[in-house]
Amino acid sequence: MAHDILIVDDEADIRMQIAGILEDEGYEPREAANSAEALDAVARRQPALVVLDVWLAGSELDGLQILERIKRDHPALPVIMISGHGTFDMAVSATKTGAYDFISKPFKTDVLLHTVGRAIEDSRLRRENESLRRLSGAALLEELVGSSPALQDIRRSIEKLAQTDSRVLITGPSGAGKGAIARVIHAKSARRTGPFIQLNCAGLQAETLEEALFGREATADTPRHVGVLEQAHGGALLLDEVADMPPPIQGKIARVLHSLRFQRLGGAQTVEVNVRILSTTARDLSALMAAGAFREDLFYRLAVVPLAAPPLSDRREDIPDLARHFMRLAATARGRTPRPLGEGALAAMQGHDWPGNAWEVINVIERLLLESGGGDEPIGAEAVIQAIGETGRTTIGWEGAGEVMNRPLREAREAFEREYLLFHLTRFGGNISRTAEFVGMDRAALHRKLKGLGVSAPNRATTDRAPPEGAADEPAGAP
Repeated sequence: MAHDILIVDDEADIRMQIAGILEDEGYEPREAANSAEALDAVARRQPALVVLDVWLAGSELDGLQILERIKRDHPALPVIMISGHGTFDMAVSATKTGAYDFISKPFKTDVLLHTVGRAIEDSRLRRENESLRRLSGAALLEELVGSSPALQDIRRSIEKLAQTDSRVLITGPSGAGKGAIARVIHAKSARRTGPFIQLNCAGLQAETLEEALFGREATADTPRHVGVLEQAHGGALLLDEVADMPPPIQGKIARVLHSLRFQRLGGAQTVEVNVRILSTTARDLSALMAAGAFREDLFYRLAVVPLAAPPLSDRREDIPDLARHFMRLAATARGRTPRPLGEGALAAMQGHDWPGNAWEVINVIERLLLESGGGDEPIGAEAVIQAIGETGRTTIGWEGAGEVMNRPLREAREAFEREYLLFHLTRFGGNISRTAEFVGMDRAALHRKLKGLGVSAPNRATTDRAPPEGAADEPAGAP
């Protein structure tokens, strides 16, 4: 998506010349001849950059006064000043007022383009850094790491969606990577050079959320506040946890999404934007619509393309890569050396169901890093189980161990084999070949063993663990 650049100069020929140069480079120029037109253009929609002449014939305000007004209401908006009669003092004054740079006329095309490109890139980096500062440390760690079939399916979907401008509703449990998916869609799209703005709808009151979305017009005491819809012009806006949007705002945003036109709070000026809308939710919107808690018209405007983020329990193959990745990041953030994770630790992690998904993995890794001593000794399974807590000891440590101790040897052996194979089937996502390779069995022999033990499904939650009738009377594992 091309960047919107406002050119303010009283000479039509100069405006036309600059506009032609910028258009040839893929920018979208707008023009204004005086202060009234310039301020009106900024009010209608904040541009990505302003190229502003110092001297404006027939204008109520000169360029430096316009710069002051812009910087008062839009401090982050970059402004490049130009002048055919510029002096050193004038350039210093403009820079002190907030101008990004000062170019003397007549200017060279490459100088203009270099300055424009540098200003837009610096603005993008400032915006990105500010966005990162607003995120929690854990959110920064949420990335699409892994190569499981489930994640490969997501990546293929992303490649297709990135080539379109369709709105995408990403569903899935907390920590499944919905935000990361949205960021990758934007990064691979034609809008990737435009802004990516994120708004968390959870926990905001209706008035606060409305101002965050649409902005608020300037008053005598406060500058204009630009909302996220306007900030995201030319890029994408991510509405995070959209199901938590208060009902009064749902109707307003549904109407805005129909036309992408709105008014700032307290203002009468219509703002028109070009924004791709992405949204996420961890809740069941169908149930919310049935209960009257979520508007159907908003749902259909958001869910042009639905995309489900798989929970970590559906892509256990990715857990070792995720754990190592989070360990490196957590250690770097704390100025420590990453601790190696032993095979037992990784196996224990793969056997856990991770109801908290990536957030839970991050918490466990940080616990392991803080509680373990220095050195190169790999972290073991017991440390992982302790870091996970009671749920870890239940799902990994096998709560039936005490009961087995009271069984005869043959029954105890069968019970152990059943739990052992269930654990590794779960660890490898039900993949028989990988399980057979790890436990050291032929694939066909493993099938026979599972059948003899009455194990018919890899999912611990759905597998019947009761031994089949008469199983104790036959040798375990007999071909």
